[in-house]
Amino acid sequence: VKVKIPFGNKYLDAIFSVPEKKPTYGVILTHGAGGDMNFPHLVSLAAYLASHGVLCLRFTCKGLNVAYRTKAFKAVVEYLKLCDYYKLSGVFLAGRSMGSRAAASVICQLSQGDDDDDGFIQGLVCLSYPLHRPKLQSKLRDEDLLLITCPVLFVSGSADEMCEKQLLEGVVSKMKAPKKIHWIDKANHGMAVKGRTADDVMEEVNAQVFSWLRENVQLQHK
Repeated sequence: VKVKIPFGNKYLDAIFSVPEKKPTYGVILTHGAGGDMNFPHLVSLAAYLASHGVLCLRFTCKGLNVAYRTKAFKAVVEYLKLCDYYKLSGVFLAGRSMGSRAAASVICQLSQGDDDDDGFIQGLVCLSYPLHRPKLQSKLRDEDLLLITCPVLFVSGSADEMCEKQLLEGVVSKMKAPKKIHWIDKANHGMAVKGRTADDVMEEVNAQVFSWLRENVQLQHK
């Protein structure tokens, strides 16, 4: 279902992937610095989640500035929260690369304000989190991660040139939030692995994301 989400004096293009049964939980998903919501990994994940009963709303925001992308993500969260058609108990924020930085930033801002004391946001999924620029390991983009308290899942390639394995493990060990890392063996920042098809890699990613979502929903509703 295609929708236009109001954002300032503009609109963001977005698509709902809707499960057959009425969903209780949703995932908001966005792309990295390049591409848009039709990036193959996002389309694949959205379809997988919807087929497993999770509503997925993916959107496009072309800005290359993280603060701008964060504002856009916030507008989408507000939209879904007030959406009468899908009454959700909670939502997980997810993004690929720069999109996951924006998602982390939204969660930080909402948890510091008084906007999210109703626990609408249940967790964060970071696909290929860009912890540092290529070859610039000294400058880590970890401020938001260290402040987050809701559950976080990282899915990263062990050969990601923007997220060195030891550095992410170091940051994660300092995080206050319940967290998990799933390493895709030998994958680069684009999740490409020599000798494996893109579909094969995405099956692994999708299954990991879904099983983590399921665990975290159950934890909160026991």
